[in-house]
Amino acid sequence: MAQQGGSSSSGGSRILSGGSINVSPMKPLASLKVLVVDDEPMIRTIHKAQLVRAGINDVEVAANGKDAVDLHVNGATFDLILMDLHMPIMDGCQATKKLRAMGVKSSIVGVTSSGGAEKTAFLASGLDDCVSKPFVLQQIAHYLKVPRSPTNPPKYHNP
Repeated sequence: MAQQGGSSSSGGSRILSGGSINVSPMKPLASLKVLVVDDEPMIRTIHKAQLVRAGINDVEVAANGKDAVDLHVNGATFDLILMDLHMPIMDGCQATKKLRAMGVKSSIVGVTSSGGAEKTAFLASGLDDCVSKPFVLQQIAHYLKVPRSPTNPPKYHNP
């Protein structure tokens, strides 16, 4: 689906169905680190495949929120975390709160089929955004092009 775009003024552009994502020369897609957290193996596979097709080479997966937290406890860092809401062991709200309490500044985007009050509570746990499952790249495009650093942290909803 993703194809390398022609030359562009930003120095890096990927053409995706429905538009393009202009990537900052400071953080090309290939250097982004993304974590996909979902208990459903098929959803993890679909989301990872979409990211890899877009040119992101470093995509890790976790089967629940505890695994995501443990990765960070052990020193892993990510530019973007795609977090499911309903998972065994530790759900997306609990994991997001714990990650924020640990000082994790990564963009965390909830990916859920839930709506209404559940989605509102999920956002309030510290997410930057929440999109429908399965996501399409255009829904998370902003998080794929904004370089993250201690001086440019994401803007997330405070619990």
